Amino acid sequence: MNTSPHLVAADPLRDLARDLLIAAGVPADLAATVSASLVGADLAGHGSHGVRRLMPYLERIEAGVIVPTARPEVVSSRGATAVVSGRRGFGQAAARLAAEQAARLAREHGAGVVAIRECNHVGRLGEYAESLAAQGLIAQVVGNADPTVAPYGGHRRMLGTNPMAWAVPRAGGAAVVMDWATAAMAEGKLGLLRVAGSPAPGGVLVDPEGRPSTDPGDFYRGGALLPFGGHKGYGLSVLIELVGGLLTGTGTAPSPEYDGTFGTVISAVDPAAFVPLESYVAQVEFFCEALRASGPGVVVPGEPEAEARTTRLKEGIPVPAPVWAELAALAARLGVP
Repeated sequence: MNTSPHLVAADPLRDLARDLLIAAGVPADLAATVSASLVGADLAGHGSHGVRRLMPYLERIEAGVIVPTARPEVVSSRGATAVVSGRRGFGQAAARLAAEQAARLAREHGAGVVAIRECNHVGRLGEYAESLAAQGLIAQVVGNADPTVAPYGGHRRMLGTNPMAWAVPRAGGAAVVMDWATAAMAEGKLGLLRVAGSPAPGGVLVDPEGRPSTDPGDFYRGGALLPFGGHKGYGLSVLIELVGGLLTGTGTAPSPEYDGTFGTVISAVDPAAFVPLESYVAQVEFFCEALRASGPGVVVPGEPEAEARTTRLKEGIPVPAPVWAELAALAARLGVP
């Protein structure tokens, strides 16, 4: 059996994802938003948040977890803050609306903070941070999720993978982007290792009895992920639970009030409220160039994604063989060419 990745150009892959979503009852415009987000993650080199997510998304539609026709709306606004309800539809649509609101508020007040409630999985957080940086804004995005991570010193699932992203505009080239889970590995990346039959690195997870493991299957048998950097990742994850979980009404992951959604908070800051924008981005660029010049192996956060995007737009996106097989099976089941 051929296990080599299936190279697919971005546009046809985006069309396939969109058509699968439409066949599952998603309105065309929402399907286009979600498919663009998934393929955008694949282009950036983050297949954990790419088209492999279509399978669980469609399962959640069938289970009634995702309302495929729901559209997000702004439900309240006060000063430089707002609340968006995702109405349990696709998180990508809700996060896009929240980012638009955060940008508007930042232009008006110098800073804007938007909480998203009733929000399903939003995809790659860096997508929304990058979109704000492209508008000359500094962005921060955090989100809490269902309990899959053990606290530092423990082995029971108490925290979400709880990702966070920052983005800062540059004078030229890709924005400075930091985007990662507070878990030692995002669940989606662990899932890719499991599909590939590859072991996980040490220090990433424990088995159901709390013993260190490198078998991705141990997580899916009831084990737990671990926070990155020991107490440091754990501390960040706790703060994201208390901000992302509680400001959105989602609840912290282990609490009885947790509603099973993805509590997301998007913040945007206009540098021009503090210093001249031209001066700010020029100094950002000087700093980035100084970092790169300090050693042959130094890259600035955000540059690997930009390089992957350039390469994959030219050469195609490598979709793992098992993921491609699942997409083909979905297409056959839903009658999509």
